[in-house]
Amino acid sequence: MTDLASALAEAEDRILDRMFRTARTQNRWQDRPLPEDIARRLYDLLKMGPTSGNCSPARFVFVHTPEGKERLRPAMSRGNLDKTMAAPLTVIVAHDPRFYDHLGTLFPHADARPWFTGSEAVERETAFRNGTLQGAYLIMAARALGLDTGPMSGFDREKLTDAFLSAEGWEANFLVNIGYGDPAGVFDRLPRLPFETACRTA
Repeated sequence: MTDLASALAEAEDRILDRMFRTARTQNRWQDRPLPEDIARRLYDLLKMGPTSGNCSPARFVFVHTPEGKERLRPAMSRGNLDKTMAAPLTVIVAHDPRFYDHLGTLFPHADARPWFTGSEAVERETAFRNGTLQGAYLIMAARALGLDTGPMSGFDREKLTDAFLSAEGWEANFLVNIGYGDPAGVFDRLPRLPFETACRTA
């Protein structure tokens, strides 16, 4: 292997480690500030990921101020409260049930609205599936920028909606704490299913 090929292989390994193999869910956070423009940088990356018909139903609330965190507090479960209050940034991953209102902008070369609006079940399934997908893009965008994440459920949906989402009519999906993780708070990695159990080829 040439020096260049070796260097590229090492770089690829570092990227794969950062994105997947050594990345961990964080429970404690270092007292390190995030860049002021981090919300926009994260969104400008994650929005490029694919969704059905480019429908892009996910909506994000970036909670970082002390006042915002206090609004979060009543909605958090006991097990998620302290780490959420300590995280530099908590992102509410939500979706817009009326995502199709933006399809004229997002899919301008065809009338895509009828693809998703014939049935309430299709609307809800599309919004939830693709919004969840975009939430995963958020996690990967944060890792790509050298940040750590702590995605979680464990919140009171009604309280969260009343505090942050009701004015827009958005619906909460899950939360992601983002910052620089404290390795002391990382648990031992749990097992993953082997290929033979989780996969089939056809």
